[in-house]
Amino acid sequence: MSEWRDDRIGSALRGENPAVMRRLDAGFAVIGDVQFLPGYSLLLTDDPAVERLSELPRSRRLAFLGDMERLGEAVERTCRRVESGFRRVNLEILGNADVFLHAHVWPRYDWEPEDLVRLPVWLYPREMWSEERYALGARHQPLREAIGEELDRLTG
Repeated sequence: MSEWRDDRIGSALRGENPAVMRRLDAGFAVIGDVQFLPGYSLLLTDDPAVERLSELPRSRRLAFLGDMERLGEAVERTCRRVESGFRRVNLEILGNADVFLHAHVWPRYDWEPEDLVRLPVWLYPREMWSEERYALGARHQPLREAIGEELDRLTG
């Protein structure tokens, strides 16, 4: 089951990545492996050879950025509706750990610890990233479906 994590884009292209919520114009909207901030999602490029945004031709680059904006809006609309204390969405393209092009969509909440709410998510304690209680699971299915449905509305 975890083999798809070793090839996230290839498994998405083959229809085997269970985190995929929707296929978009230039990539895949996926729900994040950890959900300590409910609704955390990512946009994965649909070309596993692409490491940087600048490697895409301009039209594909704009399509990827458009998909990132659309996923960000879908997460925002969904989390505002179904999660308490929604504050905003942060969008990031980093690429420091995974070498393929991807964008992070982080919902932020008023209930986050005061010392962390205004800082980058990456400064959360390391255990938040590995604790079983924050791991993506069946309990996140309604949130995942709601984000996917919002993507459909934004696309249609």
